[in-house]
Amino acid sequence: MILSRRAVLELSAGAGLALTLGVRRLRAQARGLITRAIPSSGERLPVVGIGTREYRTGAGIDTAPLRATLQAFAQAGGTVVDTAPSYGNAETALGELVTDLDLRDRLFLATKVDREGRDVGVERMNASFEKLRTDRIDLMQVHNLRDTATQLATMREWKQAGRIRYVGITTSSDRQYDAFERVMAAEQLDFIQVDYSLNNRTAAERILPLAQDRGAAVLVNLPFGRASLFRAVGDRAVPGWAAEFDCTSWAQFFLKYIIAHPAVTCAIPGTTKDYHAVDNMGAAQGRLPDAALRRRMEEFFTGL
Repeated sequence: MILSRRAVLELSAGAGLALTLGVRRLRAQARGLITRAIPSSGERLPVVGIGTREYRTGAGIDTAPLRATLQAFAQAGGTVVDTAPSYGNAETALGELVTDLDLRDRLFLATKVDREGRDVGVERMNASFEKLRTDRIDLMQVHNLRDTATQLATMREWKQAGRIRYVGITTSSDRQYDAFERVMAAEQLDFIQVDYSLNNRTAAERILPLAQDRGAAVLVNLPFGRASLFRAVGDRAVPGWAAEFDCTSWAQFFLKYIIAHPAVTCAIPGTTKDYHAVDNMGAAQGRLPDAALRRRMEEFFTGL
């Protein structure tokens, strides 16, 4: 029987056992995770990662669930973790957790710079290194095109020096797409990050094809449409035909739709619970929907 995400989570009595079994299954199959290559280097990344907008640390905050989430994610073979200095103190929380769990060498850490001016940008990026407790950041991104040319120039200097491995730009709004395309066309970027989901498909019209043409890897933010996809399906069961692409939950349904697009390198759903991490990583296993099934998924959602 295929259950909705809500129904699965309501089975709280068996959650611990299910999580343990799920992690063990994913660990056993980790070598079979779907991966995509970064075009500029050929390095391969698992197609599902983690976003950390809701990560926090400090007095009165229980970070145990976040610790368990990162641990389950890494055990399942996940590597890509995306954060930003504008996400409260998420970088600090992530740095503490990654150090405590001794995961740094197993993760691909991505963060952003969101300030105008070279000096302020340098200060902001240096602070990210300190908060993340690392001397190397895998991916530094200009957040929402904030002073793009200035920050990219600094980032390329740091990439040459070995402090940063890849550079990119981000957006999470179609209002920026025209400007985003202009930067993509003018700059040689290792990565772009853009919003894309089953109910937000505008990026597939021009942004994703341009990324393929320009040889840029693609991170996808807001893959669940800020949870609007889960609200739309409610308590419905995943349709039986989802078994054709090895899908057993709504999270996997939504993620497999995204990562089946050939331009997408990795989807980064915000993840703060260990059982969500295990469920999401299931989307990086098995078959992906072909073009016909993706159209059927679109039609299904439109008909809700």
